[in-house]
Amino acid sequence: MRILAFLVVLVVALLAYIRLAPTNAERWHTLPDVAGPGDTVEEGGFLAVRRITAPAEEVLVAVEQRALATPRTKLLRGSATEGMITFQTRSLIMGFPDHTTVAVQGDLLVIYGRLRFGRSDMGVNRARIEAWLETLGPLTAPL
Repeated sequence: MRILAFLVVLVVALLAYIRLAPTNAERWHTLPDVAGPGDTVEEGGFLAVRRITAPAEEVLVAVEQRALATPRTKLLRGSATEGMITFQTRSLIMGFPDHTTVAVQGDLLVIYGRLRFGRSDMGVNRARIEAWLETLGPLTAPL
């Protein structure tokens, strides 16, 4: 019985840590180097790069509006005028945080989503980023 009680306390503590752990915004407010348009799937993340067909700030404002309309998403750091924005989106039940950074580099829109805890996001970052891209319409060129 004590072992079961210990396991329950351990699970509750882990879930509390996931929800309450402070986030170092500097750590997540970065992007990898990109060469050109395309998608990259990685363990626990997704990188989408598209050519933009509108001014950079207009594209970033549109992405910011779409991102903040996503449930459980908040602005973590940056702004459209700064040229780079990082968001945190939490899963519905467990509250796992994912971080998505968006910037325009030259004529490329770069959106990089990755998880904070674990190894696999089960495609959640890719699905969210693709949904955001769908709403940008004529602001980006298709692959």
